Amino acid sequence: MNDLTDRSFWKSYWESKKNLIFNIQPKYELGPLVSRIISGQNIKEAIELGGFPGYYAIFLKKFHQIDSTLLDYFVHPGIIKDLLENNSLKQDDITVIEADLFSYKPDKQYDLVLSCGLIEHFDDTKDIIARHTQFLNTGATLLITIPNFRGVNGWVQRNFDMPNYEKHNISAMDPKLLTDICIQLGLKDVRSKYYGKYSVWLENKTEKSTFTKAFVKAIWLVGKVYTKIIPLETKFLSPYIILTAKK
Repeated sequence: MNDLTDRSFWKSYWESKKNLIFNIQPKYELGPLVSRIISGQNIKEAIELGGFPGYYAIFLKKFHQIDSTLLDYFVHPGIIKDLLENNSLKQDDITVIEADLFSYKPDKQYDLVLSCGLIEHFDDTKDIIARHTQFLNTGATLLITIPNFRGVNGWVQRNFDMPNYEKHNISAMDPKLLTDICIQLGLKDVRSKYYGKYSVWLENKTEKSTFTKAFVKAIWLVGKVYTKIIPLETKFLSPYIILTAKK
């Protein structure tokens, strides 16, 4: 297993980030999608893999009263403490596990296993998805989201943030590949698709030149106008890929 990042990368990544602490709202990023997917299901316990600072683990606890666990290779306790307090939650309202997913052996299974922006940081896509399945109860839901860098947003990353682009396994960003892997792993009700009408972004926007920020904003505006007229979810335009399956 060759991962494309290491602990020092994630330590530097999170310590360089600003505005990590905020009050999470029901419409937070992919929150509405998560809420829709779990609607009507009897989900009591969930785990977010590789999700530090735990926005979705907190989202599930705060808005769905689900017992949530966060597991990540790198955890900064102070950030999680401040984030929980900012969302009117106590420190023990979610369980936090700092561990390597490739050596950790779960002592329990969950009704929902989710990761958002995790699997694309590893070379062996089948292996990292298989790691998710060990946390699934029978009948449980698997939800994986990853960015789509095979369209306009990928072009932005390649041209304006190559170091970030190189931290991603672009071949993993293929709905058919993800579907085939889940079927091979014995999962059922597998669905994988491009998600979102349009978006582009830069990870470290504040560090970019004025020209770069203006140019990327112009690309964003043109795409938003186009998808307002023709609202399609496609490989070329959609910013995400969503994978769901059942055990």
